[in-house]
Amino acid sequence: MKIKEIWFDADYIYGRDEEGHEYKQSLLWYPKLRQANDEERGRYSFGFDGIHWRNLDEDISFESFEYEDAEPSDMQRFFLTHKEINVAEFARRIGMNPTLLRNYINGIKKPSKKREQEILDHIHKLGEELTAA
Repeated sequence: MKIKEIWFDADYIYGRDEEGHEYKQSLLWYPKLRQANDEERGRYSFGFDGIHWRNLDEDISFESFEYEDAEPSDMQRFFLTHKEINVAEFARRIGMNPTLLRNYINGIKKPSKKREQEILDHIHKLGEELTAA
């Protein structure tokens, strides 16, 4: 599959392949593109296997448009939108390996439904503690 055309809205990058199929991915996966203005987003080039934004030092593979997790889970969305949360300290607080939590957040590994719910429960607990302070 090779993307031939791209466009953006506030939350997604869209792509159309040579057969006319449309795909989308959340810009939460690409913080540099998410923060970029229209002019910066418009300065890209198509390569052999993806799209490159030289000025932003960002790349998106054509293959990634077909990934099942184009939309972050609630847990991933929390950490991707709250960069002020120290992931390593949060992981230690809940008794988890920080590298494993980062892998969950970045989609490298996928937690079980039970494990993801445990993480979300700890996020809610943290929120309760912060609002009570």
